[in-house]
Amino acid sequence: MYEWSDTDLMFRDALRGFIEKEIKPHVDKLESGELPPFEIIRKMYATFGMDEMASEALEKAFAKEEAKERGETLPESGEKGGGFSGAGSMGVILNSELAGVSLGLVASMGVSLGLTVGTLRSRGTLAQKKRWLPELVTMEKVGAWAITEPDSGSDAFGGMKSYVRRDGEDYILNGQKTFITNGPYADVTIVYAKLDEGDSSVDRRDRKVLGFVLDKGMEGFTQSPPFKKMGMNSSPTGELFFDNVRISKDRLLGETENPAKGDGKESAKESFAAERIGIASLALGIINECQRLCIDYAKTRKLWGKEIAQFQLIQLKLAEMEVARLNVQNMVFNAIERTAAGNKVTLAEASAMKLYSSRAATEVAMEAVQLFGGNGYMAEYKVEQLARDAKSLMIYAGSNEIQVTHIAKGLLGG
Repeated sequence: MYEWSDTDLMFRDALRGFIEKEIKPHVDKLESGELPPFEIIRKMYATFGMDEMASEALEKAFAKEEAKERGETLPESGEKGGGFSGAGSMGVILNSELAGVSLGLVASMGVSLGLTVGTLRSRGTLAQKKRWLPELVTMEKVGAWAITEPDSGSDAFGGMKSYVRRDGEDYILNGQKTFITNGPYADVTIVYAKLDEGDSSVDRRDRKVLGFVLDKGMEGFTQSPPFKKMGMNSSPTGELFFDNVRISKDRLLGETENPAKGDGKESAKESFAAERIGIASLALGIINECQRLCIDYAKTRKLWGKEIAQFQLIQLKLAEMEVARLNVQNMVFNAIERTAAGNKVTLAEASAMKLYSSRAATEVAMEAVQLFGGNGYMAEYKVEQLARDAKSLMIYAGSNEIQVTHIAKGLLGG
């Protein structure tokens, strides 16, 4: 049975110390949107040496790819998805511990270091990786990943209206994206758009999807101010507008419209799976923190001369929180083991993890508010924020309703 290693627990304790000293004093400013999360994330990366480790790992990856291009083979490093990668044990600890204090921090970090970096790693040419990854993997630059549009949330590909047309060797991009994490501040943005080849016989829904890498400040590319949201407020979310943005071919992911690994749809689906697996570790963090707060409160709050922890209904709430915690933790452990072994988690499985864990976290957080009674409804008490944040997990990374479809397709072979 998988368990946290001594190294994992040492990292967790050190991280909790950093959170107590460097994050909790700034939570109000983070949650109001007054303080963007990026400097805190950079400080955390520097404190734990994650920036240097990321740079060293990237240089090794570059050397390996260069050797491959020369027809040489470098010895394997023996690393198989551990460390600070999203599904590695330390990555899970990082995500879950941060989720318990400020979920938006993890969302901003995950989109920049997970979706943006991950897409470039898997789909970019070596030249593209060298151009953008060194500053992204250290959080020196902030990344965004843009696929969602006002009319194409769950129907991401079919309803996509953003499009590119060829113009000589370049492409011209027009359209709009919305609900884009880090969108207002991103330095580098991966954008998906339909290829319009001027053939009216091809249904818009069936047109090829291409991915492009845009930099802040490109002519015709506008990034909106942050939205006001119900929860996850420490993560800036906004809209992107494209008005005849000229894109050179070196910004096309893979620099080909027909990559060996499939088009932009395949690239996005890989990212969907990774993002949904990550939701489970965020849910675990919220459940852990809700349970901890509820246990402490139940031991100190008195009613009719007794600690409320002695009442059976309160014990039932705590017991159900523990069941949820164990179930979600086991899902997370399974993902860690499979990733370390090189066994891919399918999109259907990732959707199942997302569906269950987001429901569990939301139910636990709402029960935490109920256990705290009137206090739980007050912003002064942390469970109020956790309940708002937890609800976002049922919508974020694809609404729970669409997860049902992906799970069923996996079961039915569709």
